[in-house]
Amino acid sequence: MDNNIDILKFETVINYTFKDKELLLEALTHSSYANEKKKKNYKYNERLEFLGDAVLSIIISDYLFRKYPNLPEGDLTKTRAKIVCEPTLSDCARDIKLGDFLLLGKGEKSTGGKDRTSILADAFEAVIGAIYLDGGLEKARDFVLKQMSKVIEDAVNGKIFIDYKTKLQEILQNENNIKITYEVVKEKGPDHNKIFYTQVKKNDEIIGYGSGKSKKESEQSAAKMALKGVLDIE
Repeated sequence: MDNNIDILKFETVINYTFKDKELLLEALTHSSYANEKKKKNYKYNERLEFLGDAVLSIIISDYLFRKYPNLPEGDLTKTRAKIVCEPTLSDCARDIKLGDFLLLGKGEKSTGGKDRTSILADAFEAVIGAIYLDGGLEKARDFVLKQMSKVIEDAVNGKIFIDYKTKLQEILQNENNIKITYEVVKEKGPDHNKIFYTQVKKNDEIIGYGSGKSKKESEQSAAKMALKGVLDIE
């Protein structure tokens, strides 16, 4: 077991004790760490993330289906999407201080990897996958519903807001020399009921348009449209 992770402390935080500690170690190991330690042949968490994503989806789908029998299919789908999206999962990971327990490569750690949204969300799903393999679906369900109860409630009540601008920034920041800018290209209507029209550019390329009753709202709308070009985001 790696000395850099306090396994017992993390098990206390998540209120689950692993029979197979290696599964938890794998869930907490990022590929950047495994790549630095190739001679030790560490397993990293991408496969567990894949499994955890599917387990999480069935748990949330089942819960929403049973708990809210009057919600139509479209609303169920939108609510689930808000619950299992990357920003929401990363917030749940922060709640249990998951970043403090991750094994990251030196470069990833030095650039703030332990608080990076994508890394935290992936690791949270990996932990779900590990619990599922170690203890079965019911144990995974217990963990998910306990850790995500507030998120689920907020999603059903329409309180979760997806920050499309931040999401777009995170996706494009991996490309070199990318500058994202927003520009109001038109305003329409009287001052008390004005509509703003905004375009978002990646360097000189227009990648999205949007509108809203405020500049912020129109920027979010433009970012949402831009995301449709790189992700299937509703």
